[in-house]
Amino acid sequence: MKTPMSLDRAIMAFAGVMILISVVLTQFVSPWWWILTAFIGLNLFQSAFTGFCPAGMVMRRLGIGKGADGMSCSR
Repeated sequence: MKTPMSLDRAIMAFAGVMILISVVLTQFVSPWWWILTAFIGLNLFQSAFTGFCPAGMVMRRLGIGKGADGMSCSR
């Protein structure tokens, strides 16, 4: 049986995918998409200090991270 993905790892994967998407959109659509990249970075930075993570709250409600250890985004 596979171990379920922890909430922290799911958040890191989601943030990475969103950053890659914003870089692609910046390259092919508009330079204004860098704002999304900056928003993601600022959100990761503030959650490192406060523990408040909106993505973590949504993922927890979707059932991601249940039963896995190592959840630091607990608020």
